[in-house]
Amino acid sequence: MTNRNQKVEFTGALGDRLAARLELPSGQPRACALFAHCFTCSKDLKAVVRISRALAERGFAVLRFDFTGLGESEGDFADTNFSSNLDDLLAAAAFAGREYGGPELLIGHSLGGAAVLAAASRIEGARAVATIGAPSATEHVRDTLLAQVPELETRQDEAEVLLGGRRFTIRRQLLEDLAEQRLTEAIGTLGRPLMILHSPVDEVVDIDHARRIYQAARHPKSFVSLDGADHLLLADERDASFVAEILAAWAARYIERL
Repeated sequence: MTNRNQKVEFTGALGDRLAARLELPSGQPRACALFAHCFTCSKDLKAVVRISRALAERGFAVLRFDFTGLGESEGDFADTNFSSNLDDLLAAAAFAGREYGGPELLIGHSLGGAAVLAAASRIEGARAVATIGAPSATEHVRDTLLAQVPELETRQDEAEVLLGGRRFTIRRQLLEDLAEQRLTEAIGTLGRPLMILHSPVDEVVDIDHARRIYQAARHPKSFVSLDGADHLLLADERDASFVAEILAAWAARYIERL
């Protein structure tokens, strides 16, 4: 099956142009999926591209986009926070709904996984949710940032952090917003089938986060161990293919268009 790739764009939460890519199967899509990338990553992270294209080869339309201030999207990353990311995700879902009649499946990687868990109840038509290496609470990201710049909590309003080999400017408002989120409550009231994929050797988001998400969620819920995989699924491209195979088989049970 040969899939097609289209460059698209829509307006994000802060009024900026957000860049996106739509992966389309050769025939009528089985369903539409929306992919939220990890913190400070982009829609063009190799693992995101591989999973999206593998899903397209299996008949799914997949919309992947850059959050405000990241990748090819407009805006200042320092102005964003988890709440604005949620609004970007809702804007992406609304765009997918207008243009492609979806999304039925929400997929989130790392903090993007936390975002889809938090936003799912606000996305009409979303029938299933999948997370990859997701934290069980946004405080995990807050603590990671404060470990680099503890002065941001009390003495400074703005600081630079090194994430994934790149420097980013963050502001105290991001930390405050992360501290205010109540992700456990959102997981407990998700009301949709949930697939949790996580590596037991993840050095960025410990496997214990997967346990907490699983315990907080109600059935139907599933867990798949990504044995030996790194957090970004970059060390072995077969990991991304495995994720796509699992997601396609699992999602078809709940969302495949008849």
